[in-house]
Amino acid sequence: MDVTKVLHMKGGIGHSSYHTNSLLQKRVITITKPITEEAILDLYSTRLPKKLAIAELGCSSGPNTLFVVSVLIDAINKKCRQLERPCPEFQVFLNDLPENDFNTIFRSLAHFCGKLKEEKGDDLGQCFISGTPGSFYGRLFLRESIHFVHSSYSLQWLSQVPQGLESSNKGNIFISKSSPPCVLKAYYEQFESDFSEFLRLRSEELILGGRMVLTILGRRSADPSSRECCYIWELLALALGDMVSEGWIEEEKVDSFNLPLYSPSLEEVKSVILKQESFGINRLEISEVNWSTEEDLNSGMSEEGFSFDKQSIGHNVAKYMRAVSESLIASHFGDSIIEELF
Repeated sequence: MDVTKVLHMKGGIGHSSYHTNSLLQKRVITITKPITEEAILDLYSTRLPKKLAIAELGCSSGPNTLFVVSVLIDAINKKCRQLERPCPEFQVFLNDLPENDFNTIFRSLAHFCGKLKEEKGDDLGQCFISGTPGSFYGRLFLRESIHFVHSSYSLQWLSQVPQGLESSNKGNIFISKSSPPCVLKAYYEQFESDFSEFLRLRSEELILGGRMVLTILGRRSADPSSRECCYIWELLALALGDMVSEGWIEEEKVDSFNLPLYSPSLEEVKSVILKQESFGINRLEISEVNWSTEEDLNSGMSEEGFSFDKQSIGHNVAKYMRAVSESLIASHFGDSIIEELF
């Protein structure tokens, strides 16, 4: 599996698209918003730059992409008004793998920039937004050219599937309780290698004193096969197993499919950062987000505006999973199984 060619969130704005099914990711960005604002304001107050280069890594497409950008610009704009200083110019780089739906993003930019100008007035500095396709496990920007890097729910994706899993992880598509220790070891070593390389590359691209805010889908438990990070993928593996028994796909196809994904613990993240030595840690925290909040259930209405109850949460989870994994599954098994699978 060539991850750079097949991994992308489901594009467009349709019923099963990532655009329509990214409410969970929006909650994550909202939870971490105070940390993001603190970091960008600390950077600005320290340097008072006339221009700010911001990189959004793993931007995908949909409302969340520009939501992060608006949070950053709004924080700087308010600070400049307090200090009675002119707002800096903004250069925003939106990065994702080449197969990402950049066209949907580009079509929304005129409206986004117009709305920013309308809300902030003439005090807002010029804002230039461009797409930067490519893997963040490679160099993306000029040396010492970026002030601020943000990435949310992207770094759990690996650069490749760990090697040697086909013969040792049969019946699974990810880490599970039945996976032998060698599978857990292979996944962690791939994460350690990838995250170390990510940190090294960003240290070359960031200015001295630059900041990063990274949100990674992780786990509290020390056990990488714990239910909190593996259960959803085990459900997907069971569904694929059902399709084998029904004759939709061959068992060998399932055995040869493994996800390029790892959900690290806080200690694992900290260990790699300290070992790699390019960055200091200002804050390292765990937050928890649910697929559907208790408030949603009590009100009977989701933030997207459709009614649901506990019985329909599974339907919503299936849509979320499809939006993030369909490209990987279709590339391996073909498009014909997608509707039946989910």
